[in-house]
Amino acid sequence: MSPSTRLTSLAAWRRIPGPPRDAVKARLLRLYVALLRRFGPQRWWPGRTAYEIAAGAILGQNTAWTNAARGVAALRERRLLDPRRLMRVPEAQLAAAIRPAGTYRLKARRLRDFTAWLLARFGGRFHGMRRAPLAPLRAELLAVPGLGPETVDAILLYAAERPVAVADAYTRRVLARHRLVPRTASYEDTRAFLEAHLPSDPALFNELHALIVAVGKAFCRATPYCAECPLRGDLRGRPPAPAR
Repeated sequence: MSPSTRLTSLAAWRRIPGPPRDAVKARLLRLYVALLRRFGPQRWWPGRTAYEIAAGAILGQNTAWTNAARGVAALRERRLLDPRRLMRVPEAQLAAAIRPAGTYRLKARRLRDFTAWLLARFGGRFHGMRRAPLAPLRAELLAVPGLGPETVDAILLYAAERPVAVADAYTRRVLARHRLVPRTASYEDTRAFLEAHLPSDPALFNELHALIVAVGKAFCRATPYCAECPLRGDLRGRPPAPAR
């Protein structure tokens, strides 16, 4: 979808029934438009299959994406980006393969635990994950050892294409500085806030999260650089609020 098409679709999103005169929804969509105009489509998540995307989300825990990508590439080279093939490999061998991703022994165990769940629950395919009731599905994934809320929501959004908001540290920082959520807002509070005010559209949540990461890296850092930020107009001349 081109940027112009995405911008045009905002009119359709605004017509989706919701709370009357939801000023927060309108404001969030304006932020989305400003980010899209500045950065363009981000085309997240990089991956050839849904399982590869899920594996990348697990390997990306507590490390830079460049390291996770090296781990994913190693799995691809060994033809292990298939649930059944991966489960046939001893855990120590799997850990050695993903060593570039960091904490490789722990991530090998987590990848196997997720894969075992996927095979047992959906036969190793994501089709069922795209149709299952979302709240119970999310609860099941959170019960898989080593999968926290951010990893689970990344898998649901990017691999299973479900309408889930990923409320990572960048998201909480940007929203807090724009006084949309409190500085102390938790992951779950921020996720619920976004899902309550935005249309239940996985394409929107996908692009918005990627764009927030882009602005977080470029401008909304630990020390904010607001002068050239595409979201500076939303502050209406005020300094950004404190954020964690």
